Amino acid sequence: MDPHTILLRPVITEKTTHGIETLNTYVFDIAVNANKIMVRRAVEEIFKVKVVKVNIRNRRGKAKRIGRSIGYGKDRKEAIVTLRQGDKLDIY
Repeated sequence: MDPHTILLRPVITEKTTHGIETLNTYVFDIAVNANKIMVRRAVEEIFKVKVVKVNIRNRRGKAKRIGRSIGYGKDRKEAIVTLRQGDKLDIY
């Protein structure tokens, strides 16, 4: 798989920004069929940094209700990437 198809977009929220500043961790939305090894290789190839650890979490889509019928939003997969001390990503 191409590294740009594995990493879809960075997740920028207050909580992830705090993680960037204190823990040197970055959060990305990733492809649903990607695994930790693929994410590690993609980040190292695209940004030219050293990855220490990768954690992955699956996020279920939120329930959406229109009248009597209930549907669901898209399921997402997120990767939490910890970088080596001193490495940074310029994702802003």
